[in-house]
Amino acid sequence: MPAIIELDHLQKRFATGTLALDDFSLRIPSGEFLTLLGPSGCGKSTVLRLIAGLERPSSGSLRVTGGGDATRSMAFVFQEPTLLPWSSVFDNVWLPLRLAGQSRDAARARIDATLERVGLAPFATAYPRELSGGMRMRVSIARALVAEPRVLLMDEPFAALDEITRERLNDDLLRWAAALSLTTVFVTHSVFEAVYLSRRVVVMSPRPGRIVGELQIDEPWPRDDAFRGTRRFAEMSARLSRMLRGAEAAA
Repeated sequence: MPAIIELDHLQKRFATGTLALDDFSLRIPSGEFLTLLGPSGCGKSTVLRLIAGLERPSSGSLRVTGGGDATRSMAFVFQEPTLLPWSSVFDNVWLPLRLAGQSRDAARARIDATLERVGLAPFATAYPRELSGGMRMRVSIARALVAEPRVLLMDEPFAALDEITRERLNDDLLRWAAALSLTTVFVTHSVFEAVYLSRRVVVMSPRPGRIVGELQIDEPWPRDDAFRGTRRFAEMSARLSRMLRGAEAAA
């Protein structure tokens, strides 16, 4: 599978002098669901911001394939939904299309289809204050999906949710990623979430962030809830936990 994203010996040093990433190289094939796992402050979010073009590397090279401005084929979902509180669910999802010049009427069919996909069609006229945390995150994801991205970047989107809501959104995310053939780069602190969602997990060292290991999750994908109860899931979660502890100990 050809790589859609290539990071080659990246280094990122901020103006404060903090070295966030050092000698960071990674190839991400089209259609892969890749998770970055590592301790707080190891540079996981910095990797996403570099891929998205929100930051520039201090050295090294980064390439995202695609015609024209490749970053336009990306969508970013942050840990907080960052919804416009004065706008309805429909209008929050319309936002990226509106910024691209599409009128509300021209965008309506695509917005309606996206709200249907994420289970929010009955809440199109609701406001963020009227929604649960999980529903607000669904709005945020819908706002990302409505732009029909090739690459979806997700920075700990479910960290603040309760376990039941988190697992349900994990299930739905796998379904959406498969149906839309998305290349997904996901950041989490949860070993269990990483094993459940990913085709491949990359383990990062404490700052400066480097890749110190990776684990292929060679199980059928997308997965369903039954996988969480298997011996294989427990074994791979334990193995990934050991890799993470080893990275922290080595630092």
